[in-house]
Amino acid sequence: MKDTIYILSGLGVDKRVFNLIDFGDNKVEYIDWINPIFNESIESYAQRISSAIKDKEPILIGLSFGGIIATEIAKIIRTKHVIYISSVKIFNELPSYFRLIGKLKLHRIIPTSFLKSSNLITYWFFGVSTDREKRLLKRILNDTDSNFLKWAINQIVKWDNTIKPNSYSCVHGSKDRIIPIRNILNTNKIENAGHFAVVTKHKEISAFLNEELRKINY
Repeated sequence: MKDTIYILSGLGVDKRVFNLIDFGDNKVEYIDWINPIFNESIESYAQRISSAIKDKEPILIGLSFGGIIATEIAKIIRTKHVIYISSVKIFNELPSYFRLIGKLKLHRIIPTSFLKSSNLITYWFFGVSTDREKRLLKRILNDTDSNFLKWAINQIVKWDNTIKPNSYSCVHGSKDRIIPIRNILNTNKIENAGHFAVVTKHKEISAFLNEELRKINY
């Protein structure tokens, strides 16, 4: 019997971004974001959200911010494997300016209305081009909870993790403008894909995931 695959979506993003992903005959379960407690640490948050995982040694898939949370979960419970999509395993895979933003606390003065807005700049950063992709991104950004967004950004810019899961694999777009691939260690590359690769390059992501899951499960 194959393991259940637990999926953590990106920052403010829900399972809609996986609608085009073909998981084959693998059983998947999406972990919904929970509301952070005031001033909650990322370690505490990971501990609470991990209660949704019922398997003893789960397989996790983390997309973008979901990969960061997957890393923190893997430090709490033993995982069989963690798959990263457009994400990072340790803090120095993030762009250095993220930490500079955190040190200067610049993220605290940026209004969430700006971060949730969809425009040409947003589309460029996420690497979307078709009307369908833009509509999906716009709906997701509109539906993003502002309090969760503020909390998550604060966690990202001050994240200092140096511990990788025992077993992992990752896939990243060659033209990711939010988390550039140049910092990502030991990753599989999808050419001409941006941060929204799970949508824009869903066939390539599907093929990668099914191959990885085949190797893990057998």
